Amino acid sequence: MRCRNARTLCSNITESAQRPEFGACGLCAAVFRQEREKKSTMSCTKFVAALVRTNSSNVRKMHVSSGRCRSTVASTRTKEEKEQPMDGCTVVAAEPVELISQTTQGPKTRVNKIHIDFENTREAYKSKGNVELLRSLLVFKLCTIDVLVDKNKELMELSKKLLGQWMFEKLMKLTFYGQFVAGEDHNSIKPLIEKNRAFGVGAVLDYSVEEDLTQEEAEKKEMDSCVSEAEKESPDADHREKKYKAHRQFGDRRGGVISARTYFYADEAKCDKQMETFLNCIEASGGASADGFSAIKMTALGRPQFLLQFSEVLVKWRRFFNFLAAQQGKSEMRVLEQKLELEQLKESLTKLGVGSKDDIENWFSGEKLGVSGTIDLLDWNSLINDTTKISNLLMVPNLETGQLEALLNKFTAEEERQMKRMLQRVDILANHAMDNGVRLMVDAEQTYFQPAISRLTLEMQRKFNREKPVIFNTYQCYLKEAYDNVTVDVELSRREGWYFGAKLVRGAYMYQERARAKEIGYEDPINPDYETTNMMYHKCLDYVLEEIHHSRKANVMVASHNEDTVKFTLEKMNEMDLSPTDNKVYFGQLLGMCDQISFPLGQAGFPVYKYVPYGPVNEVIPYLSRRAQENRGFMKGSQRERSLLWKELKRRLLGGQIFYKPVY
Repeated sequence: MRCRNARTLCSNITESAQRPEFGACGLCAAVFRQEREKKSTMSCTKFVAALVRTNSSNVRKMHVSSGRCRSTVASTRTKEEKEQPMDGCTVVAAEPVELISQTTQGPKTRVNKIHIDFENTREAYKSKGNVELLRSLLVFKLCTIDVLVDKNKELMELSKKLLGQWMFEKLMKLTFYGQFVAGEDHNSIKPLIEKNRAFGVGAVLDYSVEEDLTQEEAEKKEMDSCVSEAEKESPDADHREKKYKAHRQFGDRRGGVISARTYFYADEAKCDKQMETFLNCIEASGGASADGFSAIKMTALGRPQFLLQFSEVLVKWRRFFNFLAAQQGKSEMRVLEQKLELEQLKESLTKLGVGSKDDIENWFSGEKLGVSGTIDLLDWNSLINDTTKISNLLMVPNLETGQLEALLNKFTAEEERQMKRMLQRVDILANHAMDNGVRLMVDAEQTYFQPAISRLTLEMQRKFNREKPVIFNTYQCYLKEAYDNVTVDVELSRREGWYFGAKLVRGAYMYQERARAKEIGYEDPINPDYETTNMMYHKCLDYVLEEIHHSRKANVMVASHNEDTVKFTLEKMNEMDLSPTDNKVYFGQLLGMCDQISFPLGQAGFPVYKYVPYGPVNEVIPYLSRRAQENRGFMKGSQRERSLLWKELKRRLLGGQIFYKPVY
């Protein structure tokens, strides 16, 4: 299942990129080379063919696993002292605490269960001084007052005018900014990062500066950057689906989004500047810790038009596979169980006019392709190469006519250059992360961008995750297709032998996605309710944990503020004898939230990370605005965090610790 003409198409592919285990044609790997601008003559349409070749509808292929990543531990003792066998299960300990209770059974005295006490406020907040506890209580209380949250941006602007810039910044640093943001630049954030590391918590650095655009400005930028020249000239002449076209009423992608920052395309110079910001963030992460992460967003690195187009191509070819599976009576099977009979498949493709009989025979003449007599989805994803009609102009199958149609009437030279520059920026960031010993986490975005984002992430993973996990993909478990995406990607990593790495989240775009699907007229991609999303999250997590247990080449970050999900993870780790010191399962929460989860896990030796935003006060106000909105729902739904903060503050005051300061 690999492009038979990869060598002639991609003259600059290295020997390693042409090895059989790379699977689909190495075109994208070639494009991802920085020096390819000098040597490569690959056209945009050939890239699209390569993109389609390994298509997996919502192909999400960027993951990371690692037994080579250094765990964050709070102890300064020797390695021998840290790695104390606890009835057979090694746990990295900071110091003896009443945080982990062990239940043993049997003559081997193996650890049957490691239990983290999330009620132990002494351990949860030992890194916080009393002033910090009071600040948390104040900020969380303010987040429950609707009028303050609804008008937070207006109130901040008014405060700035009344107090002046200097006093306003001081006020913000004493309240919201101090709670949720680490500092203004990579130097000012180091003390906080070092303190958290001393208490067992690492960092995922995230430069959280955004443009403060009006809704009209955001809509204009989105429409200008998401509509191709072909669409502008002939709006109704293409074969685009409504989901993958820009719509002005949803042009402001910030609408209904709480947890994720948003980038809008201005020009290529702006994308270069944003790449430089990510490069600086990677350097700061590498300089601040030996095992850090850095987060990036694909929409910051290029024109989103290409993400829309590539996503549509990928989804349509996945849909075509489903159509062919239905013809063979296999539509009800799980995605990886759908194995198409090869001879029937050839006959169907010939009848549909997808290619000539000789072309179709050539598709299935690879070294391993079809030797079993069947073709599954992963085989299908690596079939298409430039010898077919598909490479002409973003060709996609029309299921109604059975013919191939051009997605666009034309693709301009400037659009091709813009696309290549996006790929170059991605490659530069991945190489920089590798050089600095930093793991790169690619954030998830809207469903109409995500298939292409995941496909590009996969290419980075194939290239950089050969020996250790460097690139992580993000899976949004509020999506109906989340489990299929996870299982397909895990299976591909098995076949090709690279390290799977994933961050599991519930998702940040639910309200926006639902409203867009309803108004524009396509199926809602989101699970029907929160409980179904929880079940999906646990199902995906359980699958990846099983993969870790069996192969040791998968890693997962459980990015959740849900205590039940964290407990579920710990229970599964106990069942599978997965030790925290294996460094295969990470936990992640936002800075300033859920310290009662993060710090007990870190003290117990689990790899746990805070998403650490940083940036100048004025430029992170959009981020702070979203934190206020997110915490409103979070704090109204549960008083738990505030009650634990009060409990610890009272304990200290009654114990005479009025001026408590953390020691590390």
